[in-house]
Amino acid sequence: MLDRLESLEMRYDKLNELLSDPDVINDNKKLREYSKEQSDLADIVAAYREYRQVNEELKDAKEMLNEDLDADMREMTKMEIDELADSKKELEERLKVLLLPKDPNDDKNVIMEIRGAAGGDEAALFAGDLFRMYSRYSEAQRWKIEIMDSNSTGVGGYKEIIFMISGNGAYSKLKYENGAHRVQRVPETESGGRIHTSTATVVVLPEAEEVEVDVHENDIRVDTFTSSGPGGQSVNTTMSAVRLTHEPTGIVVSCQDEKSQIKNKEKAMKVLRARIYDKFQREAQAEYDQTRKSAVGSGDRSERIRTYNFPQNRVTDHRIGLTIQKLDQILEGKLSEVIDALVMEEQAKKMEQIGE
Repeated sequence: MLDRLESLEMRYDKLNELLSDPDVINDNKKLREYSKEQSDLADIVAAYREYRQVNEELKDAKEMLNEDLDADMREMTKMEIDELADSKKELEERLKVLLLPKDPNDDKNVIMEIRGAAGGDEAALFAGDLFRMYSRYSEAQRWKIEIMDSNSTGVGGYKEIIFMISGNGAYSKLKYENGAHRVQRVPETESGGRIHTSTATVVVLPEAEEVEVDVHENDIRVDTFTSSGPGGQSVNTTMSAVRLTHEPTGIVVSCQDEKSQIKNKEKAMKVLRARIYDKFQREAQAEYDQTRKSAVGSGDRSERIRTYNFPQNRVTDHRIGLTIQKLDQILEGKLSEVIDALVMEEQAKKMEQIGE
C-alpha cells in the first residue's frame, strides 16, 4: 500500500508541474484532464502526507523513552505515543478507503427522473414528496436544481418530473436512489382510514458531457408541438415544446417547461445525452455493474429499494436492512444518515472483494 501511495504522490507532484506548463495551459483538453486527475488525487495525497508525519512523530516519541526522563515527562510521552498510535490506525483505515476503486461518474452532476407508478393520484403525490425531499437535501448540500421537464397533476403531484442537480459529488451520493420507492399511508381521500401502498420510480443518471457521448445531429429527429399545462398565454398557442428522438437507440426526450423552443431543445439535449451515455455505459461496463450489484443491490429501476411507512414514521432501506424511525425528518431532506450507511456498505463490500 505504501509503495502505491508513494507513486500517487509522485504523480500528484508531476501534475502540479504540468499544470504550470504553458503548452498545457493553452490546451483546454489537457488542462481539463490534468486538473481533474490532480483534484482526484488531492485527498489521498493529503492523507498520506499526514500519515507520514504522524509516523515520524510516533518514531521520535518512542525514541524519547530510551532517554533519561523524569516520571512526569515519561508519562506524558507514553500518552503522546498512545494518541499518535490511534491517529496512525485511523489514517491507515482512511487510506484504505481512499485507495478503493472509484466510480468514474462520482464527481458528475445528476439528471434525476421521478415518476408516479402504481397507485394513481396517490403515487403522483408521493412522486412530488420525493422531489421535495431531494430538493431539500440538495439545498443542504449547496447543490443547484434545475427542472428540465415536468408533468404535474391537478392534485399537487407529478406523473413525471425530470430535473438536474449540479454540485460537487452529486452523483456519488444520489446514485443509491436508483429504483422503486414504496409508500404506505392513509390517503386524504380514504374515508375508512385504510392504509394504501403506492410506488414511485427514481432514475439517477450522471450528466454526460459532449466529449463523452458522440451524438450526431443527423441521428436526431426534432419534432415541435404546443406545450400543455400551466404556463400562461403561450400554452397551446406557440410551438415551443420540443421532442427529440435518437433514431439509432430509439430514445425519446420531450421538454416543454420553457417558453423558448431553443431553451427547451437545450434542456432536452442534456437529458438525451445522459440517457444515451447511461445506455452505452450499462452495455459496455457489465463487469462494473456486477461489482456494484454485489455492493448495494442491482440498481435496477424495477427493484424496490426503500419503504416509507407513515403510520409508524419509519423508513426502511431493503438493500442493507436499515430501519430509521425518522420519516418526517427524511422527507424534509435529512437523508445523510441513510446515504452514509449505503456508502459505508459499498466500501465494506469492496474491501471484502479486494481481500478475497
